[in-house]
Amino acid sequence: MSGEIHLLIVDDDERIRGLLQKFLIRHGFCVTAARDAAHARRLLAGLEFDLIVLDVMMPGEDGISLTRDLRSKIATPIMLLTAKGETEDRIAGLEAGADDYLPKPFEPKELLLRINAVLRRMPQLEEIETAPKYIHLGRFRYDVERAELWEGDQIVRLTATESQLMRIFAAAPAEPVTRNDLVERLGRDGGQAQERAVDVQITRLRRKIEDDPRQPRYLQTVRGSGYMLTPE
Repeated sequence: MSGEIHLLIVDDDERIRGLLQKFLIRHGFCVTAARDAAHARRLLAGLEFDLIVLDVMMPGEDGISLTRDLRSKIATPIMLLTAKGETEDRIAGLEAGADDYLPKPFEPKELLLRINAVLRRMPQLEEIETAPKYIHLGRFRYDVERAELWEGDQIVRLTATESQLMRIFAAAPAEPVTRNDLVERLGRDGGQAQERAVDVQITRLRRKIEDDPRQPRYLQTVRGSGYMLTPE
């Protein structure tokens, strides 16, 4: 990843902030640090970031609340740092709109790998051969080349992970994609926890494209196979 990428680190622990800032700058990133949610909001009001690394447990507003609020306004990828063993925090974070999470304590190198994996998921303006230019999903249309979802003349904001999911499904409409395949193509480690994380992301994507997410018409579950996009 290039040195033009600007990261925002939000953690109330000054030592961790300093260590991560030095480590990530050494690996070619531009890094800004914030000590809490309020400080992060002030920085976000004036600067654009490519990715936010956000601690869940902070005094004042916690990371999950901040994630939920930011996700309603911006599509910047968010990675949460969660206490080890706090599975509820991780699922709550994904449901709030985070793209990934990393349990503490962690090796800085693992954070670096996760950051690069999330950034690779950001949609690129590349043409997908043999795929139609648009895929129609009821009142929505998906621009395959630009990796954009539209409702009428309004663009629908997708997170980095949701964008990547749409790209995967749009490349093979009406063909099932297994959960294992989705875990692998999203750049995540295997295991049941990551399959559960994919399920959460699918649920969030359904909320954006389905009239009734509990009875999906377009992003269907294929029993024993995974998920499938079924355009009109």
